[in-house]
This record gives sequence, structure tokens and C-alpha cells, in this order.
Amino acid sequence: MKWFLTSLVQLLFALFMYLMGSVFFGAALVPGLALIFKVWGATAAMMPLLRLFCVGTAVALGFFIFGLTLILLVGLFRTALQLKLKEGTHHLFSGEAMKWAFLSSLFLMIHYTFIDFILLTPFANILFRLLGANLGKNVQFNSKYVFDATLLEIGDNTVVGGGAIINCHIVERASLKLKKVKIGSNVLLGSHCTVMPGCVIGDRAIIAAGTIVPKNTVVPPRTVYAGREHEIKKDVEKGVL
Repeated sequence: MKWFLTSLVQLLFALFMYLMGSVFFGAALVPGLALIFKVWGATAAMMPLLRLFCVGTAVALGFFIFGLTLILLVGLFRTALQLKLKEGTHHLFSGEAMKWAFLSSLFLMIHYTFIDFILLTPFANILFRLLGANLGKNVQFNSKYVFDATLLEIGDNTVVGGGAIINCHIVERASLKLKKVKIGSNVLLGSHCTVMPGCVIGDRAIIAAGTIVPKNTVVPPRTVYAGREHEIKKDVEKGVL
């Protein structure tokens, strides 16, 4: 019976998120669709090929309008409801775990549709700030694998390299564990590295490409970190890898 109730809860939650996704996607599509219909009507007297070009351009522009509108809607929704994750260990079917799943689903709507188009632009910073991240000035995101933004702190001039993963959650023994990730200023997260929950990375540190930083690891300032067995400490202002 327990497995049935578990499956039922998962099914109902999935259906609820499909409904929420439909509402958010539908609302975000309105401005773009309005533009397309407007261009379609305004170009009725044009030559067919020119009209198709104008409508095609409107469709493409409508996609970008959709993406930016979706970011705004999701961000404002989270901000208005003050949805924030709480650090700690939570049962997988607790209220906090359901909140985590809900916030994650909101982010995944953007993750799978539009986020690739805003990497290394100010729109990425706007997105993660709206999702609850505490960001300094001039943070550069070149990765869409940045999760649990309400538990994330990043200092000034830090670069999140291509494909880098930042996770503020982990599932262990049927429990969801949430813990803040704190990244200092002028830090470089190398390509495809992974930063796990509870990590603290000091100012001017470098996380080498492909490195896994285990949960609760403290990386001192001015450290080049390439794994616990290959950790190299040096003043990064006097040398580079």
C-alpha cells in the first residue's frame, strides 16, 4: 500500500506541474503570438516571399520574447510568494521536499527551453537573482546547471565555466539534504567541474576543469583545487595552471 500512495503522490504532483507549466508557457507566449498575428495582418498585401520572411522573423523574435517573458513570470512568481529553501535534512515527502521539487520544476521550465540563449549575458544574472541567488557584481554564468538558487551565494567577478554544476541539494538514504553553497569573489569554476552542497570556496580560488568538490568542502582563498588527492595551494596572482 505504501508504494501505491507514493506513486499516487508522484503522479498527482507531476499532473499539477504539467498544469502549472501550461499556465506559465501560455502566459509567456501571449506577447510573441500577439506580435506574429500583428505582422501577419500588416503584411497581407506584400509579395508571398516577402510576407513569409516578415512572418518568419516575427516568429523568431516571438521566441525570444517568450523566453524573456517566461523568466520574468517565473521570477516574479517566486519572489511574490517568497519561496525559499531551508537548510537541513528533510524526508522526501515532507513539505520542504515538495517545495524543493516545485522550485526545481519552475527552473527546469526555463532550463529546457531558453537558458542557453542567455548564458554570458546580464539576463542570466537577472534570472538567478529572481530565483533567489545572492550574487555580487559582474558574475559570469556560462553554465545552465546551477540549481537551488535560493541557497547560493556568489561574490564579485566570479566566473562559472561552461558546463559547471552547482548543486545545493543531495539525496541520501531517502532524505533530501539542503545546504548553502558559498563562492567568494574572483573565483573561477573550471569547465564541467561539480560543486556539491555545503561547499565554501574562498576568494580568488580556482576549481580545475572536471573536478568534483565533495559536499561540505572548504577551499581556502587563493587555492587551485583539483581534488582532495591532487590539491595544489598557491598564490594565483603569481602563477596560473
